[in-house]
Amino acid sequence: MKHGKKYVDSAKAIDKSKMYEATEALDLACKNAKAKFDETIEIHVRLGVDGKHADQQVRGAVVLPNGTGKNVRVCVFCKEDKEEVAKAAGAEFVGGADLVDKIVKENWLDFDVCIASPDMMGVVGKAARVLGPRGLMPNPKAGTVSPDIEKAITEAKAGKIEYRLDKTNIIHCPIGKASFGAEKLTQNFETLMEAIVKAKPAAAKGTYLKSCTVTSTMGVGIPVVTTKYGV
Repeated sequence: MKHGKKYVDSAKAIDKSKMYEATEALDLACKNAKAKFDETIEIHVRLGVDGKHADQQVRGAVVLPNGTGKNVRVCVFCKEDKEEVAKAAGAEFVGGADLVDKIVKENWLDFDVCIASPDMMGVVGKAARVLGPRGLMPNPKAGTVSPDIEKAITEAKAGKIEYRLDKTNIIHCPIGKASFGAEKLTQNFETLMEAIVKAKPAAAKGTYLKSCTVTSTMGVGIPVVTTKYGV
């Protein structure tokens, strides 16, 4: 694969034989973010589990202390008596069967997070084929199915992110923007890593944290030391 000049220049700044401490790696990722937009800083964690087994799934959600730097558009499914509460909490879209029909018939997806009250899941399930593949289906483990709609919206707006295994047993998550700087990004990094470590399945054997890499949207992957977590 042929890379651009900026990518090649960034790659020269990375010592491929070295494992970096989180703060140093994130500082490098910020410095190497040379695109004309504020690049997102991402974390990619390979776990020593087999997600094909239900008892080795790793999934959850955590509120990053410094947010993600993204304006999160929230879609809420709730009964009419909770609609005003949802709107007051900051939800951009609020409704019930009407929103489900729009998603199913028009493939409407102009939002980043879906939240639903438990009594609406029977209705929301009709849109599962559209929402599921895009990671937007409300889920209790991610805190997006909740009787406390106001709290769920507030957390989503504050920078709550969901982490889950992909088919290759890797977790991919955004932890902020390059403009945050290494200190704030490190705080977000540590919060997410602690959540992932805490979510280790009892059935997982051997080394849990196989590898960890941080990178900017257009940047080079930088390996991070994970031995301090002891798993």
